[in-house]
Formats: sequence, structure tokens, C-alpha cells
Amino acid sequence: MIALRQLSLQRGTQTLIEGAELTLHGGHKAGIVGPNGAGKSSLFKLLLGELAPDKGQVEMSGGQRIAHMDQEIAALDRAIVDYVLDGDRELRDTEAALAAAQASGDAHREAELHGKIEALDGYSAPARAAQLLVGLGFAQRDLTRPLSDFSGGWRMRVNLARTLFMPSDLLLLDEPTNHLDLDALLWLEQWLTRYPGTLLLISHDRDFLDAVCDHIVHFDRGRLVLYRGNYSTFERTRAEKLALQQAEAAKQQARKEEIERFVARFRAKATKARQAQSRLKMLERMGDIALAHADSPFHFSIPAADKTSHPLLVLDEARLGYRDDTGHESVQLDDVKVTLLPGSRIGLLGPNGAGKSTLIKSLTGELAPLAGKRVPGEHLAIGYFAQHQLEGLDLAATPFMHVQRLSPTASDQEIRNFLGGFGFKGDDAFEVAGSFSGGEKARLALALVAWQKPNLLLLDEPTNHLDLEMREALTEALASFEGTVIIVSHDRHLLRATVDEFWRVADHRVEPFDGDLEDYRAWLKARLEGERREARADKAEEAPREDRKAARRAAAELREKLRPLKKQRDRAEQAMEKVQAKLTEVEATLGDAELYTDPARKEELTTALARQGELKSQLDDLEADWLAAEEALEAMEAELSSET
Repeated sequence: MIALRQLSLQRGTQTLIEGAELTLHGGHKAGIVGPNGAGKSSLFKLLLGELAPDKGQVEMSGGQRIAHMDQEIAALDRAIVDYVLDGDRELRDTEAALAAAQASGDAHREAELHGKIEALDGYSAPARAAQLLVGLGFAQRDLTRPLSDFSGGWRMRVNLARTLFMPSDLLLLDEPTNHLDLDALLWLEQWLTRYPGTLLLISHDRDFLDAVCDHIVHFDRGRLVLYRGNYSTFERTRAEKLALQQAEAAKQQARKEEIERFVARFRAKATKARQAQSRLKMLERMGDIALAHADSPFHFSIPAADKTSHPLLVLDEARLGYRDDTGHESVQLDDVKVTLLPGSRIGLLGPNGAGKSTLIKSLTGELAPLAGKRVPGEHLAIGYFAQHQLEGLDLAATPFMHVQRLSPTASDQEIRNFLGGFGFKGDDAFEVAGSFSGGEKARLALALVAWQKPNLLLLDEPTNHLDLEMREALTEALASFEGTVIIVSHDRHLLRATVDEFWRVADHRVEPFDGDLEDYRAWLKARLEGERREARADKAEEAPREDRKAARRAAAELREKLRPLKKQRDRAEQAMEKVQAKLTEVEATLGDAELYTDPARKEELTTALARQGELKSQLDDLEADWLAAEEALEAMEAELSSET
């Protein structure tokens, strides 16, 4: 259990938490939401003991093992699978002690440590670590590469795998999806739903929160408010609360009517394509969603260019990729034929590394085709938001200066009004960008894209670093944008509300995907299962005879380990059947109505009830024994299947 008692926390002159009361019980999966800078990460530091409250207390159940993902990770020359295994310190210490015992010839100590490693599930540890890394997007061949080989985003994935690998009762995750693509995010979502401990999750991805969380903790002007249910339930509940506040009612209704008018316009021109219909359903919900965000500081639109071309842009038989200084070509996409028409709204789907960012860079003209043509329309005006867009900001300049440089003749008030919609109100518009958080820089970069009135928006993961309120404002702005949109994003709510069709980027091809996000999830699952089958077949074909002999010997040894577990499981099952039969007899006796009304049978009733309680207790113990044996057996069988 975690309990905050009248807790207050101040950082500098800012009060983050004041008089907070909060209780979370074991097994809860709680999403932590609130605007950037509200104190969400500081709450984690309180739980980790890195900060002390100014007032009140933090109470936690004793003996909790806490896993927390560090935000910084050194570029070590250590294989990434070993780095993940290092997360289980007790296992690593036991392995070191075993090596010392083997070196000294202490057979008794060696046997004792083998037993401890088995109890720690240490023999399956390399397979479990590899499974985490592959789930987060790494190829099998990457697992032995050193951490220093990978970029910062990929190192964060390794760090996430290490955190998930740590044995824990309490898992603290701060924006774990920021460096993930949609495929890895879907995998992580499934992993976290199966996590048996208590989870506290800071995230600005509403679909992710919906899928994983059963409680929401909302930072609301210094208070911590606990809501039962997922994020969508929180929104509805909060909207109802806000609607009761008279001062907000008119503002909420105006926002809802504005969105409903837009939905009516979209309905008139929506196609019958599955994704267009999915978007229509999403937009119909947005009026209600807006009620929960009526007090958001962000509200803006993205004006489209006055002129457009038909088509806007064409790629004709294009081969896309990179050419190094020696002239060597690295082709990612081949025979690409796409025509962008005014008003198109496209989401790009595909496995990590398949070429989604390459396609977007080629559309912008930043990356010239290796072959084929890129034909821009006469009035093409591109607005491009890249994952590295924040690096292009002038850190010595203010938001006001950034916009003024783009339009020197714009009035001061026009610029200030525009920036206010992105949260840069009053003096904030004159703060230098170098002092901004990642979220503030992302807001500024988006503002600069919007100011330029594009007719083609190309967005590569635009929601990274944005909080939920800003994501919702961006979703509404994109939903009503009248130009052409192409988006790569792992934010499914954003995709559902803003795109009418999907393109699948996979196997060096770009082609229309006839389906919605649920269809893509099914396609991805089938693809991964096919790849695993092919990998097992290739491994079997390529393995030399001696390797196959060694694999068979290892499998035989593993089967020997399975036998005692199978016996333990079967014994428990047989004992359960016997106890259940006895329990059935006792409960049949207790089903006799006269047993409760005949005073002469009072002692028989007392004995039967006591016997029922005793047998139920025995059955519970046997079920626990059976379950422990079954889980251990499944883990070993999974290891056996991976070896064969």
C-alpha cells in the first residue's frame, strides 16, 4: 500500500502539492496525469526517497521492491542483453557467488547456490531478457551488440527493458512510450496489463492509459484526486464535475457546439472507407471529450494556405533511401507511387525501421529519391514537424522572436494572440527557449509550423513531450485542418481523430492498408508469428550437425528438469480431486434443510461446517501448489521450445 498523509511539496517558490491525501492499494495500476510542471516526476522522487516532503508523510508497505527507469543512460561497452540481466542484482550477486564456490571447489555451497538461482528463476533469465528486448523492437542479432552502438532513443528502450526485467512489487514508469513506435507500444501495453504488482504510470497517451490503468491520479491545482477506472472514465467523471460549476458551463457548451458543427461538416463528405468511418465515430465523441478539457490553457487552429494544387505532390516510381560518400546506396523503399490530393488525411503504419521517416523526408524534399521522380505542385506549401525539430530552435530567442523572424510585418498583438493559443501567454512569450522544458519546446516548434499556413502537413511523432491537454488541443486542430495531413504517431487517439486512411510501410513497399488500427494490430500479430516460425525453421536448417546434437542434449537435460515439476503438479492435481470429492460430500450434507432446523442435529451441523472450512483451506493450499508447479513448468517448456 502507498499512502500520502496531508502531504505538501514545494520546489523553489512553486507549490506543487498541498495537503494531499491519497491511498493506493497493492495491485493497482494508476495513471498519473496533469499538466507539465505539475509535479508528477517529483511524486516519483518522493516515493523513491530522493525528495522529502515539506509537510506530511509518505507511507509505504515494508519490503517493497521498487523498479524505476532512469532517464539518463551511459553509452557502455556492454552487450545490451547483459545490461538488461544486470537489472536483477540479487541474481547477478548469486551468480558471482556460484562462480567463486566453483573456483574454490566448495561442492556444498555450489549446490546451495544452484538451488537459489533456480528459486530466482535464474536459468530462464537470458531468455526472458531477450524476449523483453525483442518485444521492444530489437532484432536477435542486436542482443550481443554493445550499448554504445545505439542512439539515445534506442538506449532508452534498453533501459526500459532492464526496468521491466527487475524483480519488483512497485513499478514506476515516467513516459515509457516517448521513444517507442506503435508496434513496440502495443507490445508494452500487453506486458503491463499482465504485470502482477502495483504500477504508477506517467503518460500523455490516452489510449495507453485506457488499456493499462484501472485508476487515475489527477494533479489538480496542487491537489491529488484519485478516480476509479481508466482515462476515458476519468474524463467523463471530471466533465460531470466541471459541468456542475456554473462558471464553466457556458464555456463548455460553446466548445461542444463548436466541435459538433465541425463534425456535421465532416459527416457530409466522409467516405465509406473503414478508417473514415472510425474517424467519424471518434469525432462524434470529441464533443463530450472537450467538456473534460474546458479549462485547458491551449486552444488553437492551423490555418491552411489560401492556394493549393491538384495534385499537391507526386512520387513516381521512386526508390527511396540513402547514398553514402562512396556512392553506395542503402534502399529502404522501392517503386513508390503516391499521389497526394488536397484534403487527404493519411496515417503511416509499419514496423520499426521499415521506412516511415524516410518516406516523410522524401516527401519534404529533404531526401532526394535515389531513382524516379518527386513532382511538387505549383502551390505546394509544406509544414514539417520532425522528431528532431526541437534541435532546430534558437535557444537564445524567445517565442515572440521566432514568429517575428518568419513574418517581420506581423503586428505585435497578432503574434501574442497566436502564441497564447499554444500556452505562451503574457510574459511567457518573451522567455528564451533555452529555459524551456521539452514540452514547451515542442509546443513552440508546432506553433512555428502552424504559423506558416501549410497546405501539406507532414508530422513525424508530433506528440512526444506534449502533455494530455496539449495533445487534445493538437488533435482538435488537426481534425479541423483543411489541408492534407500525413502523420506518423504512436498516439492512437490522435490517429483515430485525424486520419481517413492508412498506408502500410513494410517490406520495402508503400501501399494502402484497407482497415483500421484494430485490423493493423491483427496484421502485426500474424506477421510476428510468421517471422518467429521462419526464424525457427532457418535456425534448424542452418545449425551444423554438432550444434544440433548439443541442442538435443540440452533439450534432454531440460526434459529431465521437467519431470519432478510434472510429478509435483500431478500429485497436487490428484490430491485436489480427492479433497474436492470430500468437499462435495460435506456440501451435500449441508444442503439438507433439516440439518439447520432439527435441534438434535446441531452437533452434526457444527462438525460439517468445520469440516467444510478445513477442506476449503486444504483445497486452497493444493491449488497454490498446483499453480506454482504449472507456472514453473510453463516457463521451462517455453525455454525448451526456444531451444528446439
